[in-house]
Amino acid sequence: MAATTHTVTNQVPPLVGYDVFAADRALSEAVERHVEPGVRPVAREELGELGRSAGSAQAREWGAQANAYPPVLRTHDRYGHRVDEVEFHPSWHRLLGHAVEAGLTDAWGRPAGHVRRAAGFLVWTQAEAGHGCPLSMTHAAVPALRTDPALAAEWEPLLTSHVYEEGLRPAGQKSGVLFGMGMTEKQGGTDVRSTTTRAEPAGGTGEYLLTGHKWFCSAPMSDGFLVLAQAPGGLSCFLVPRVLPDGTRNVFALQRLKDKLGNRSNASAEVEFDGTWARRVGEEGRGVRTIIEMVAATRLDCVVGSAALMRQAVAQAIHHSAHRAVFGGPLIDKPLMRNVLADLALESEASTVLAMRLAAAYDADTEEERAFLRLAVPAAKYWVTKRCTAVVGEALECLGGNGYVEESGMPRLLREAPLNSIWEGSGNVQALDVLRALQREPQALDAFLREVGKARGADHRLDAAIKDLLTELADLEGIEARARRLVERIALVLQGSLLVRWAPPEVSDAFCASRLGRDRGAGFGTLPHTLDLASVVARARPVVD
Repeated sequence: MAATTHTVTNQVPPLVGYDVFAADRALSEAVERHVEPGVRPVAREELGELGRSAGSAQAREWGAQANAYPPVLRTHDRYGHRVDEVEFHPSWHRLLGHAVEAGLTDAWGRPAGHVRRAAGFLVWTQAEAGHGCPLSMTHAAVPALRTDPALAAEWEPLLTSHVYEEGLRPAGQKSGVLFGMGMTEKQGGTDVRSTTTRAEPAGGTGEYLLTGHKWFCSAPMSDGFLVLAQAPGGLSCFLVPRVLPDGTRNVFALQRLKDKLGNRSNASAEVEFDGTWARRVGEEGRGVRTIIEMVAATRLDCVVGSAALMRQAVAQAIHHSAHRAVFGGPLIDKPLMRNVLADLALESEASTVLAMRLAAAYDADTEEERAFLRLAVPAAKYWVTKRCTAVVGEALECLGGNGYVEESGMPRLLREAPLNSIWEGSGNVQALDVLRALQREPQALDAFLREVGKARGADHRLDAAIKDLLTELADLEGIEARARRLVERIALVLQGSLLVRWAPPEVSDAFCASRLGRDRGAGFGTLPHTLDLASVVARARPVVD
């Protein structure tokens, strides 16, 4: 029956048909800043293509379908044979294939590879976040495998390939592979040294048979996994292929898939090992040291992924406010809404600038930058991932009831938001890692102070915050109990210093006033009204052709 009671008006068009990369001025400026001139044209071209794809109606539909039809576990085939496979919707494979082809698992050997990949990861995550898990672990497996030159020579070309091939086959028969990771067990998630999975030497050099379990194993259809197990010489790192070179399936029994809050397009499984063949990576008894570089790289992806979720949420909120009329004019022009949007935009830009600075440090790969990363990565991972849920929740509220319904896409962003704060070590783990770096590696603090010192004298609130931070660092009494407070201040001072150096004055002024100065509120939308909030919002607004 035709509706005759009203005419639909004042509705916001969908935010599609735009270049996600070009529309993000903070990100595009970071790429210009951190990529050397000779590589910039190539980087612009590849990120522009990815940005247009991420902003297309097609990619958004793929993301919706991959979440509407989550993965399904098939433990046995019709004849009763154990197969341990997970079926994904075709849209999952389209998203993953496009990402691999765009080089989102290839950073370690390209000029400015980490900045280009991080920018691409930030862009493409805005189309759909769940499939970023296998991308991240595949990228991050490279430094761990490099501890064994023979394994690296065999696997690294496949891990960094721009070819995506779904399906389980021997790695030698594929042009590209994906990797996962398994550390968490039932009895101790964070405490990996309580691992009970056993590794018994199997005769061949570096070959072992594993018996045990992993409580969280994401992307179980990957071609290989790095796992921790107790060998005769202590906790060690192992490479577990899903399919053995002769074509037989390795013992990799999937017990069930996790029913998660978000990240629903991605499969996370409980897996059992029972005589599972594995190759040792690195030395026996040095499993944590071997896998730690993988953990650090995935932690950086937690920062980048959270920055991506924030950027998409803020873009949606500003787009909605620009097209929605209320009380006689555009919502975006209302002073109170402008304050909220500007506050959200500040958080998004600060997170993006920090994420890209960390990626640039990976590219530089100097002792100074490595020391800086040892402190900055856990601090950034702690703060940025925690801010993500608050930002996405506030951005959803900007859409009102329209943001609370699934069609808007905002509920999916909100369900995804807490993930990166938990994955690869929750908040307390990151805070304790910062303390460990401060106590054991004085060069890490020196590198951090040199970094923030580059902005000294440019803003009195930043200068005062640096001074207060040094005072807090000098007092070690009860340091663990106040670790979160300390790490928060480290992250904010670092963000402020980067914005003072690189962001427009209206952005750095608002950030320092609200995050480092005394005139700040507890909620979003509490910026001092004397700031140039209109310019902050205009800078963050996505432009649709």
